Amino acid sequence: MVEITVEGDKKGQGRPRSRRDHLIETALDLFHRNGYHATGIEKILSTAGVSKPTLYRHFDSKDELIVAALKKWDEDSRAWLAREMETRGTTPREQVLALYDALADWFNDVGFQGCMFINATVEFAERSNPIHQMAAQHKVTFAAYVRDLVAAAGADNPDEVTAQLMLLMEGAIITAHTHGLSDAAHRARSIAEGIMVRAIDGADGGSP
Repeated sequence: MVEITVEGDKKGQGRPRSRRDHLIETALDLFHRNGYHATGIEKILSTAGVSKPTLYRHFDSKDELIVAALKKWDEDSRAWLAREMETRGTTPREQVLALYDALADWFNDVGFQGCMFINATVEFAERSNPIHQMAAQHKVTFAAYVRDLVAAAGADNPDEVTAQLMLLMEGAIITAHTHGLSDAAHRARSIAEGIMVRAIDGADGGSP
């Protein structure tokens, strides 16, 4: 996502990275660009410049490495989105809508390859799979953050409003990735504005 693309992540600069962190960041970059199944252990090892024993000293399997990589991306991506929303909006209502402005920047980034969490649930479709569960939990956690903003904005039925806003977000991501339509976020924002108006000001848009 723009400033937090894997290749440009500067988090932790100024202190040496552990071998474990280096493996996670290397794998995250490769998963981001090539997918999970298409990225083999040998590719991760050669890119990271580490031996197989070093890898398995930190992770019992490739799947465990994928979960660790998604956990890092969960933390970084949610922090980025929250920072963008809070910077772009001065009220909870503005911050909710700023989500779609941040998405627009992401979609226009040259490194945009869709959502790593959506991609993970596709490649690991069984809901009982730990990788699928990690990806799904990211969506739940971010939705809870958005729900707090929706409630603070004074929306009626914040659970339902948040569900609608998240559907818009996921639809915009898939549309941008599948069809290359970078304006999907702007279209989603327009719909989101209508949802927020109805939820906060009433179905008549606040008219007397």
